[in-house]
Amino acid sequence: MTPPAAQQPHRAGQRPCQAGQAGQVADAGQVTAFVTVLMLALLVMLGLVTDGGRALAAHVRAANEAQEAARAGAQAVDLAAYRRDGTVRLDPARAETRVRDYITATGDTLTTLAVDADQVTVTVTRTEPTRLLTLAGLASVRASGTGTARAEPNPTAAAPANPAGAVVGTAGPAGGSPG
Repeated sequence: MTPPAAQQPHRAGQRPCQAGQAGQVADAGQVTAFVTVLMLALLVMLGLVTDGGRALAAHVRAANEAQEAARAGAQAVDLAAYRRDGTVRLDPARAETRVRDYITATGDTLTTLAVDADQVTVTVTRTEPTRLLTLAGLASVRASGTGTARAEPNPTAAAPANPAGAVVGTAGPAGGSPG
């Protein structure tokens, strides 16, 4: 005669259970729930990394575009004032036009523009669509950058080059030997 199922010895690696026990199905599906939660967490982290990188790149690009637009505006020097008395100041209307043309060509949004006597300050905003965070309800990120440029009178021609410590603009005694 064989012992009933509840009294049979269990083999190594198997746990004893009786047919029809409530504990038999109590842990069914726990691994599936764990894997689902883990995969969701990994997907969110992947979204933060990729879309976070895209947001950082958008911020850098906005700052670069703002700086370049400010440089374009700073080239609108009032030439009549400069020729008359050497005053370096900007023509505000031309500077604004140059900045707006540059920003229009980039496709970004001009947020603020300030033209002072010899300085242009530009703030640019750009919107970058997200890839994975769209699944979490975040469709895009906004990034902005500010750049400032100042008009200067030809800084490269201001002082002549002085190689090896030579004295510029003086001549030695006749014959070329120092005396």
